[in-house]
Amino acid sequence: MKFFVDTADVAAIAELNDLGMVDGVTTNPSLIMKSGRDITEVTKEIAEMIEGPVSAEVVALEADAMVAEGRKLAQIAPNIAVKVPLTWDGLKACRQLSSEGHTVNVTLCFSANQALLAAKAGASFISPFIGRLDDINLDGMQLIADIRQIYDNYDFETEILAASIRTVNHAFEAARIGSDIMTAPPEVIRKMAQHPLTDKGLEAFLKDWEKTGQKIL
Repeated sequence: MKFFVDTADVAAIAELNDLGMVDGVTTNPSLIMKSGRDITEVTKEIAEMIEGPVSAEVVALEADAMVAEGRKLAQIAPNIAVKVPLTWDGLKACRQLSSEGHTVNVTLCFSANQALLAAKAGASFISPFIGRLDDINLDGMQLIADIRQIYDNYDFETEILAASIRTVNHAFEAARIGSDIMTAPPEVIRKMAQHPLTDKGLEAFLKDWEKTGQKIL
């Protein structure tokens, strides 16, 4: 499973990238606002830091305007993935941009039918939002499973990019089901390394080591 980091925090991306934990980055208008930086400047810095795709999102609502914004965003760096919403106009923009050779991430997917349309429109990535479905008492993981089955049925090349990952259980379930990618905030990726029994075991080992009176260095 590939790990994308869902942030525009350059320092957090750099830390995870040094550990080999970054296969790509996703941003959106809210994350750009949180960073407090110019979209072109911060996106370019991120794209130069990592080898994988960096999603940069359009803000227009009409297809032609989305295409124009997408072309401009794609000029920032060769590894930009243009992010468009899963609306009818977004699908039109996806079709046009993908036909021009651009990588397209179709976002805000909440149904398997939407995911099917995105694949037909040539999306490179489909981003189903797990956490937001859970928020309204729907099963976000079932959506991932449904999309996985449909894509496998027809050998679609569109990659499933599990988004709105909020917990380590989301990350585990997405991997178990077979999502190609997950995108998660840095803190969720860090929490994947944590376990109380690891902490307990380490504490016991260190106490016993102290009793030996030995040193390694």
